[in-house]
Amino acid sequence: MQDDALGMLAKVTRELLEEERVEINLQRVADAALDLLGADHASVRLCESDGSMAAGARAGLGTDRPPPPFRRGEGVLGWVAETGQCACIEDSSHEPRFVARERGFDVGSLLSVPISSPDGTVGVLSVSSVRTCAFRQAEQALAQVLASAAAQSLRTAELRQLAVTDSQTLAYNRRCLLPRLREEMEHARRHGAPLSLLLIDLDHFKRVNDAHGHPTGDVVLRAFADTVRECVRAADVLFRRGGEEFVLIMPSTDESQATTVAERLRRRLGRAPLRVRADLLLLQTASIGVATWDGEEAAEALEERADLAMYEAKRRGRNRVHVSRPAG
Repeated sequence: MQDDALGMLAKVTRELLEEERVEINLQRVADAALDLLGADHASVRLCESDGSMAAGARAGLGTDRPPPPFRRGEGVLGWVAETGQCACIEDSSHEPRFVARERGFDVGSLLSVPISSPDGTVGVLSVSSVRTCAFRQAEQALAQVLASAAAQSLRTAELRQLAVTDSQTLAYNRRCLLPRLREEMEHARRHGAPLSLLLIDLDHFKRVNDAHGHPTGDVVLRAFADTVRECVRAADVLFRRGGEEFVLIMPSTDESQATTVAERLRRRLGRAPLRVRADLLLLQTASIGVATWDGEEAAEALEERADLAMYEAKRRGRNRVHVSRPAG
């Protein structure tokens, strides 16, 4: 490898170690692949549990268009994901594995390498050129180094996620709540944006454990958490505070918007039983407290207001939303 390529690899590796956000690291890998390999397009595809291959990052030509869909086993990318082997295609027009997609650019040659973990292939790093025969053995070696760096970043992110999430529900655990809430408060203060909190408690949850056992209760908690995530934005962050209590931090959300989301979630739970087993559906309602930050109060005070609002919803009969407003 030339000195400039080694220098760029060293720089990228160092940046990946320093940055915790996996989406930024994957973009750095795609950008580096574009520059190091003389490619016109670079992408990092991640293997999902349903067989699809999500676009984790892209660089170069075609990024102004939605990424074309691919699945494991489909096309060159899918073949690499399925077999865990590299593919270096000199001329895509003579390659039977190549699948034409609406990319917005021509693909003359293609290089795809697996992103591997101890559990198998977790993604594919792929570069293409409008020219044929653009990639040789040296480019394949560089691509494999970058794929290894991407794999390490994904593994590190996975370990960090395991350390801060509740294994039953995949919500963040309680010790992350106040630090994250303080971060969101600071962001809201800097940008003059609203910030709201929902405190959600499952009604009569003890009856589920008593009637069906704790394993069934665990499934209900996971199904409930999944339902919450389906009803809110990706920017909203769910925490399990303990037992059957959950907290949802909602950045850039005012009181009216937070109340609308809370009511939507409450109605969804009230009319759509959670599927626990193939032969068992359980209707699980919730009481929800809403509190919107006044711009001054501490994180603990905001959480307490949401907590009191939730208990007021329970006092008024459960399966309802109650809003707390700052004193004065």
